[in-house]
Amino acid sequence: MNKKACKFLFFAALVASMATLSGCRSRNPSADMYDDNMYGDPLIGDVPLNADNMGLPMDGDRSLFEPVMFAYDSSQVNPEEASKVEAVAKHLNKGKAQGVIVEGNGDERGSREYNLALGERRALAIRDYLISLGVDPSIIQTKSLGEEMPASMGHDEDAWRQNRRGVFAIY
Repeated sequence: MNKKACKFLFFAALVASMATLSGCRSRNPSADMYDDNMYGDPLIGDVPLNADNMGLPMDGDRSLFEPVMFAYDSSQVNPEEASKVEAVAKHLNKGKAQGVIVEGNGDERGSREYNLALGERRALAIRDYLISLGVDPSIIQTKSLGEEMPASMGHDEDAWRQNRRGVFAIY
């Protein structure tokens, strides 16, 4: 191929790339993600939970139970962590609370979108386990916080380990 043809192909590829990228819509990172990603029973159609939705709260007490910790890039509840979910199930099955919001979290590695999806998978895994233990699905809500609410602000493996978790907000 001659030099002129190579230059032409290079500039054509460059223009095509720029046209493609300029057509991409970027999300506003300052958009409030907390109001749009909390859901009720996904089997009922993922109706967003808010204060007007059957009077259920958007928050709860997070101090009653230890968070469930997850392995890197995993949404599987580890056998070592199962007793934490079982304690919550026992509490809910005894009628000691109206319900629970399961909040899925991730560490800072990965994109915001990936971490929100991973947080959702973690919350849903805990939800599924609670249901398997006899908890009424209608009292379990899920919420993904992704990397937005870290337990530890560090940037090392120890901090990341603390941030890969599922939190129980009991109400």
